[in-house]
Amino acid sequence: MKDLGNYRKSYEKSELLESNIPEDPINLFNRWFHEVEDFGGDSEVNAMTVSTIGLDGFPKARVVLLKKFNEEGFIFYTNYNSEKGRAIAQNPKICLSFFWHTMERQVIIKGIAHKTTETISDNYFESRPDGSKLGAIVSNQSEVVPSREYLEGNLKQLEKDFESMVIPRPKHWGGFLVTPLEVEFWQGRPNRLHDRIRYSSQEDFSWKIDRLSP
Repeated sequence: MKDLGNYRKSYEKSELLESNIPEDPINLFNRWFHEVEDFGGDSEVNAMTVSTIGLDGFPKARVVLLKKFNEEGFIFYTNYNSEKGRAIAQNPKICLSFFWHTMERQVIIKGIAHKTTETISDNYFESRPDGSKLGAIVSNQSEVVPSREYLEGNLKQLEKDFESMVIPRPKHWGGFLVTPLEVEFWQGRPNRLHDRIRYSSQEDFSWKIDRLSP
């Protein structure tokens, strides 16, 4: 067994103080996102972990890509018949988390997931490369398949079937909009005294801001 007890790092790159944060979390998320994008060096700044409660009652987390965010929430796309899609259909309470290690930052979002409109899903699907469109059609996501060759053979057949044709969005594929109820921003600090600021949604649509002990 490998002992990781001596893996330690001192976090000293930034700070998160109540005196320099906005009243709502989306503005702060936007600021952090673009700071990481411009200065952090993370290759996929929009990579996030989506955690759901599965049909078997166990939590499960996986990395997907955030495709849009605004004052309404955070959007990602998936196969609605996938394990995560079916889990969300049963229990729409999910968690999104970002870890931007180069800037020593995390963001943890608790919220409710809803399907986006078909228009939003259609518009995004249309923007995808043809290969990604066909991949969404050929993959029965999360289902057992006999081999890699089976998938590649089906993809080659679809490429022939849709040659010079518009590739339609499958009805079982689309977006989820996650409406945030709570957003926590974590900034690494020296001596493990990290900054943790939590925004909690209120009934009047304002945000309550608290500092959490590290």
